[in-house]
Amino acid sequence: MSTTTATPELKTEKSGNDVFRWLKLHIELLPTIAAVVIFVAMIAYGQIAYGGILQANTVSNLLINNAHLIILAVGLTFVILTGGIDLSVGAVIAFTSVLGVILMNQGWNPWLALGLMIVIGAAFGAVSGILIQYFNVQPFIATLAMMFLARGLASMLSTVPERLADDSPFLVLAENFKIIDGPKVNDLIITPGVIIAIIVVVAGFFVLHRTRLGRTVYAIGGSEQSAKLMGLPVAKTKLAIYIISGTLAGVASAIYTARLGSAQNITGIGWELDAIAATVIGGTLLTGGAGFVLGSVVGALVLGLMNVLITRDGGIPPEATTIITGGILLVFVLLQRGVLAKKRE
Repeated sequence: MSTTTATPELKTEKSGNDVFRWLKLHIELLPTIAAVVIFVAMIAYGQIAYGGILQANTVSNLLINNAHLIILAVGLTFVILTGGIDLSVGAVIAFTSVLGVILMNQGWNPWLALGLMIVIGAAFGAVSGILIQYFNVQPFIATLAMMFLARGLASMLSTVPERLADDSPFLVLAENFKIIDGPKVNDLIITPGVIIAIIVVVAGFFVLHRTRLGRTVYAIGGSEQSAKLMGLPVAKTKLAIYIISGTLAGVASAIYTARLGSAQNITGIGWELDAIAATVIGGTLLTGGAGFVLGSVVGALVLGLMNVLITRDGGIPPEATTIITGGILLVFVLLQRGVLAKKRE
């Protein structure tokens, strides 16, 4: 009785074929996988070139400094999954931030002001959703109008920085909590803002993958007409996703305001583009129908780590950040076009 054993070459070839077959069946995952690969490559390059990247304090700073961007990216994931866009979130942050600080300085209860910031963000999202769904305004135009409105209101409130009192209870959102006591300053630290960002990510993941709302979001992105024919609540869902985006803009505003300790009418300029870039880099298709919250988190961390590496280098001007971001975004848009072409085949 004879037995045959597969040679290492055959095993390797079979494993390679299995990987390609899996990728072919899950082609929509390719951009997200690429984002993870880029993130890991950036960590490796930073560690080799500058050192000190694989440290607890670097992880802490990356999470603390980008908590607001992660929250915005989660909200934009919902919107972009349906094939929409939300350009208002940066301006909403400016308006709610300035309003919240002014109210707190006038004696308002900080947590009441925080609630109002979130409610106002939700209201801006609701108006965008109503314009888009019930008045057939293009998402680009509707949210652009909300962007100008929010930015104008922020400028009417104040054109100078508004600082929170040093003893304001609101600053507890940015208070450092040591998780790991490392050598010297190499501690793992988080803030309540980071915890809130993590909760938002977990909640976003659950809603998209475990609820009817999430399934409808994906269905709308795949084909809105087909979603209507299946009897899915398309109108309510499209309204809901813009409310979610606006609400999370209010949450991000609170976290960023607490970390900075002040607010200004120019806060948030371009942040909507950063959030969109993070979402696209993380693998969410601009045409809708495919994408993941966790991928958007990776995209936000890629942008955050890029800023860390540029700072560590010292020879790259800060202005180059936007150029590099644009280049990375262009690569991922082209990758998405390739993915769409393969899906059509």
